[in-house]
Amino acid sequence: MDNEANTWKPGPRELQASGIAQLMRAFDLTRYDDLLELSRNHPDRYWQVAMQHCGIVWDTPPTSYLDPASPREFPQWFPGGRLNWVNTVLAWTEDPRTRDQAAVVAEREDGEVQAVSYAELGARVRQFAGGLQALGIGRGERVGLLMENGIEATVSLLALASIGAIVVPLFSGFGVDAIVARLSAAEATTAIASTGFSRRSKRIDVEGTLREAWARLPALKRVVWKQAGAAQAAGPQDLDWQEVMASGAGRLAEPVTLGPQDPFMVIYTSGTTGKPKGVVHTHGSFPLKIAHDAVVHFDVAPGDVFCWPADMGWIAGTLVLGCALLRGATLVCYDGAPDYPSWARMSQLVERHKVTHFGSAPTLIRGLASNEQVALEGDVSSVRLLITAGEGIDPEHFSWFQRTFGRGTQPLINYTGGTEVSGALLSSVVVRPIPPSGFNTTSPGVDVDVVDAGGTPLTGTVGELVIRQPFVGMTQSFWQDAERYLDTYWHTIPGLWVHGDLALRRPDGTFFMMGRSDDTLKVAGKRLGPAEVEEVVLELSEVAEAAAIGVDDKDKGQRLVVFVVGETGGAADADAVASRVIGHVDKRLGRPFRPSAVHVVNQLPKTRSSKIMRRVIRSVYCNTPPGDLSSLDNPASLDEIRAASGTGPQA
Repeated sequence: MDNEANTWKPGPRELQASGIAQLMRAFDLTRYDDLLELSRNHPDRYWQVAMQHCGIVWDTPPTSYLDPASPREFPQWFPGGRLNWVNTVLAWTEDPRTRDQAAVVAEREDGEVQAVSYAELGARVRQFAGGLQALGIGRGERVGLLMENGIEATVSLLALASIGAIVVPLFSGFGVDAIVARLSAAEATTAIASTGFSRRSKRIDVEGTLREAWARLPALKRVVWKQAGAAQAAGPQDLDWQEVMASGAGRLAEPVTLGPQDPFMVIYTSGTTGKPKGVVHTHGSFPLKIAHDAVVHFDVAPGDVFCWPADMGWIAGTLVLGCALLRGATLVCYDGAPDYPSWARMSQLVERHKVTHFGSAPTLIRGLASNEQVALEGDVSSVRLLITAGEGIDPEHFSWFQRTFGRGTQPLINYTGGTEVSGALLSSVVVRPIPPSGFNTTSPGVDVDVVDAGGTPLTGTVGELVIRQPFVGMTQSFWQDAERYLDTYWHTIPGLWVHGDLALRRPDGTFFMMGRSDDTLKVAGKRLGPAEVEEVVLELSEVAEAAAIGVDDKDKGQRLVVFVVGETGGAADADAVASRVIGHVDKRLGRPFRPSAVHVVNQLPKTRSSKIMRRVIRSVYCNTPPGDLSSLDNPASLDEIRAASGTGPQA
C-alpha cells in the first residue's frame, strides 16, 4: 500500500477551529511543535492553562502542578487543590448550552432506546448518591460495578465517585473466580449489578454468577440489583436499584470535596502471570487526563455525539464516559453485539443518533471490512472524527475505516495508552498529517521515548516504549501492592517507566506500535514485533485476522508460528491459505522470518474488548500455564489452538 497517498491531511477547520488549535491559541502559539515542547519543559504552566481550557472544576485551585518532594514513582499531583471530578460533569447540567441536551442515549440490543438530558442526569446522580449514602456507603468504601453499558451504569459510576467511594469495575462476561479475585482483593463491601442482559437475543445470567461468587466473599454485605426480568431470591442484603434511587429523593447529595490523590477507581488488569493487578486511579489524575485527551486528540466539544461501544468493566468504559460527559457531549451507549442482527448495526447506530465521533477496536474494523456491503447500509455522513484503539491495526484496515466510515475526508485517530496510564501515550492530533496505522505525536504532557535495553533513545529501530518523567494519568500504584507496581514499571530500566510495548519512531517524528514486549519475536537473533508479521499477513485478501507468536527453538532461539482466521470464517481451504501466508511473509519480510507453521482456525482468543490474546495463544500452543484467563471472552477458541499444537502446514 502507498501509505503516503493514504495519509490524511488537515483542512482549514482542523487548523483553525479544532480543540487543539484553540488550546495552542490559549498559549499564543501557532506551531504544534512549540506546544509539545512547552508541555514537556514547562508542565506546570501547561497543565494550569490546559485545565482551565478543558473546564476542570476545582473546589480549591491547586498551588502547583506537582509536589517536587514526592518520589517520581509516586508523584503527588496538584498540591493544595481540592476537587471531585464529578463536579466537572455536573457543571454541564446547569450550562444553558447543554442543560436540555441529551447527556446519555442508551440503545439496547433489542432496539429499545432511552435518553436523559444533562439536567436529568444531574438530578439522577445526586438522588442515587443520596440513596447510597442512606445505605452507609461513603468515602473510601470499595463498590463493585457489574453492569452493561447504559444510563444506570453511568449514573451508578458518577454517584459512587461523587460520594468518595471507590468503584471496582467488573467485566460483564466474568466468571465466578474472576469476580471473587477482584472483589476479595479490593475488600469490596457492596456490589451494584444487573441481574442479566441480552446478547444475540439470548439472556446472559449475571445474577447466578454473582450469587455464586457472593458465597465466597464474606466482606460483601449487599448487592444492589438492576432488575432485568429475572426472579431473584430476595433477602435483606438484596436491594433494588430503583428503590435505592427512590430512597435518595429526600436527600440529594452534592459531590464531596476530595484531594487530588484520593482514589475513585481500582480497576483490575490481567498480568502475564499471577493475580490481576489492581490499578488505582485518582480524582486529580485520570479524569484530568481524559478531559485533556478529549480536547487535544479527539476534538470533542459541547453538542457533539460520542459513540465508542465499550464494556464498563474495562478501562475503555470509564474513558469513553469521561470523554463525552467531561466535555458536554452526548454519550451514546450500546450494550449488544456489534454485528447483531447484522453487520449493519454499527452504521445504523451512527445514522440513528447522528454520531459525530465514532470509535472502534481494530478487530471490529476488520469484521466490518469483511462484510463491507452490509456494514455500510447506514448513513455515516454525520461522522466528523474516528478513533481506533486497543491493539495494533494494519494500514489497509486503518485506511478502509477512514475511507468508509470517515468518507475519506475525516480524520482517524490512532490512540494507545493502557489501563495503568488512563489515556494516550501516543496518539494523533488533527493539525498534523496522519499516516495509516501511525501516531503523529506523543501525547502532550507525557515525555515518551523509544529506547534500547540500556535506555538509549532509538530512531528507525524497534525499541521499548518508555516514559521519562511522571505524568498525569499514571496509576497511583497497585492496590495494596506497591512492590509489584515498582517491579512492573520502574525496575526494568532504572529511572524510566517501561510500558511493556514495542514501538518504532521514524525520523519524521511519527510512531508505530509493534506489539507487546512480552510478545517479541527473536528469530535467528533478529528482533521482530508481532504487529510487523500480522500487518503483512493481513495484506492477503484470504485472511480476516492474524496472530503471530514465537515458539522456542533450540537452533533459532525462536521460530515464527502464525494463526489466521480465513475470510470465510472457516478452514475449508486451510492448506491453500497457509501456503499463501508462508509464501507472502517470506517474500515481504525475508527468508529468516518465514513462518515455521501456519494454522487456520475459526476464531482467535479475545477479550470482550476484542483484543487478541497472543499470550494465551502462545501458552496453550506450547502447553504451558496460560495465566489469568478471566478476561477471555471465547474459551472455545482454545480447543482449536490445542488441536493445532504439533500439527499444521509446515514451511
